[in-house]
Parts: sequence; structure tokens; C-alpha cells
Amino acid sequence: MTTHDEKKTGDGTAPRIAPGRFRELGPLNWVSWRVLSLGSRTRDAKLFSTLGRTGGLFRGWLHYSGVLMLLPGTKLNRFEIELVVLRVAHLRECRYEMEHHIRLGRRAGVTPRILDRVLEGPGHPGWSPRYRAMLAATDQLVLTDDIDEPTWSALAEHLDDRRLVEFCLLVTQYDGLATTIGTLRIQPDF
Repeated sequence: MTTHDEKKTGDGTAPRIAPGRFRELGPLNWVSWRVLSLGSRTRDAKLFSTLGRTGGLFRGWLHYSGVLMLLPGTKLNRFEIELVVLRVAHLRECRYEMEHHIRLGRRAGVTPRILDRVLEGPGHPGWSPRYRAMLAATDQLVLTDDIDEPTWSALAEHLDDRRLVEFCLLVTQYDGLATTIGTLRIQPDF
């Protein structure tokens, strides 16, 4: 029997869609998967070898995701992006997303101490007002599919209009990705 935690994280159950290889991915997606696996320092970045089965849709999603994560596409800095993604992964109990972004977060300056604060949430006293507002808004958006006016106002004190839109796209992208990972039972890479 699958437990609630196993269902959400993909642990302990077989993937619903097996990771693809050359035949299922096609040449473009296979090359993308290999490059992304090497960049992730894993033999098989299962997220990409699974999503790669969708052909051109994978490449469109990869472009969109890449723009959300990389400068100059975004105006949010890499550290802020990783704080938000790690918080989403924690709230959604998505082990795959969490493990991947702990590694990426280290490169952006997210130390184990900062990660502990991310897991505790916006109430931790060590946050600046900017990061507290971002984490509180992340919590609301993931947990309620909306951000109330006081939380939005606090966030808007720190982010301009473009960054506010980017913030919403970032949170919902990783919330939706956590749903996809859990539903497809994509197994962790490590």
C-alpha cells in the first residue's frame, strides 16, 4: 500500500512513466537530457528523461523554466529564486525538487543554516523584511492559490511590478512541477 508521503514524493513506488531513452526522447531531447544530467552531476536526471517524452513540449517547457531560473531572463536574483523554490518544495513535500534545489541553492549561497530557516518559514527571526515577505507570499500562494492584500502589500514594498509577476510565475511553476513529479512518481536521482 502506498502511503501519503510516498504518493507525494514518488518514493517507494514505481514511476508511472518510465524515464525515456533515445527511442522515446528523440535526438534533440536525448541530447538535452544528457547535457542536463551532466550539469546535475547525475547519470540520469529522471525529471528530464521523463518530461522529454513530450517532444517539442519539453523543449518549450525547458526554455520557460530556464528563463525563470537564469539571468538575464529574470530580474529576481539567483539566491532569491532558490529560497522560493526550496520553500515550494518543502511545502509540497517534493523530495525530487528539494534535493535538486539544495544542490543548486548551495551554488547560489544557500548554506545549511539558511536552508534550516527556509524549512522553518517566514516566521524565523533571521529573515530580512524582503525575504520574509517573499516566503510569506510563497506560503500563501502554494497553500491557498492566492495572496491576500496585506501579504501582497508587504511583497510589493520590495518587488517592482515586473518582479511581482515573475515571483508569481516562479512559485506556480515549481508548485505545478511538484504536482507533476508526484503524479508521475518520478524517482529521485540520488
